[in-house]
Amino acid sequence: MPEVPLDFPRQWVEFVDPADDDQLIRADLTWLTSRWTCIFGRGCKGIDADRPDAGCCVHGAHFSEKADRKRVTTWVDKLTPNEWENYEIGHKGGWTEKEDGASKTRVIDNACIFHNSEGFEGGYGCALHHLAAKEGVSFIETKPEVCWQLPLRRNYEDREYEDGTERLVVVLGEYDRRGWGEGGHDFPWYCTGNTDAHIATDPVYIGSKDEIVALIGQEAYDVLAEMCAKREALLRGNPTDAALAPHPADPIP
Repeated sequence: MPEVPLDFPRQWVEFVDPADDDQLIRADLTWLTSRWTCIFGRGCKGIDADRPDAGCCVHGAHFSEKADRKRVTTWVDKLTPNEWENYEIGHKGGWTEKEDGASKTRVIDNACIFHNSEGFEGGYGCALHHLAAKEGVSFIETKPEVCWQLPLRRNYEDREYEDGTERLVVVLGEYDRRGWGEGGHDFPWYCTGNTDAHIATDPVYIGSKDEIVALIGQEAYDVLAEMCAKREALLRGNPTDAALAPHPADPIP
């Protein structure tokens, strides 16, 4: 199915972060209550026509900070040759590289070094993702931040009011094609606005709870989840109501 347009009506909510009175949370309810889900290995066509099997893991992952790389390193050290297809390459030549002066995971054969090919005994896809399942932890523990955040997008805005007071606004929304920069428009396929990927039983705010909590905190998540649940109740009674701004890629009941 074709992707929906990048711009369409969205319903946003804004509230004071219960953990920080000087901070606001601004969230896209249309995205968070949508039925998007990752379909890697289940119809994902990837963002590179030459490596559709690698999903969105073709460019390698930039580390957000030194602590991000350090955390991932502790998990990389746990990987075995049976779990990581590029184990030998990673240990001989290193698993990171520099791009424009920034550290990132190395790219091998046009895919992240941690990408296991189809048919590999340790599991198809991200070795660090499979490691998380084996260790009984969330993949947000084992993978670089940029990997587990996608396709959630967190931005920060500074807001100054006329009375001189200021607040930091944490914006939580959909990481659409534009989030990748100009090159995002050249992807042959992308999931967030594609009906093929809007097939989840649970909405994003439930399916991606761990990631959202990590991005905005548990207290803010609890407030946001309640708002999302109330919006869902309204949508169930009025699934095509334009005033409620349902995500156009979601299935219509």
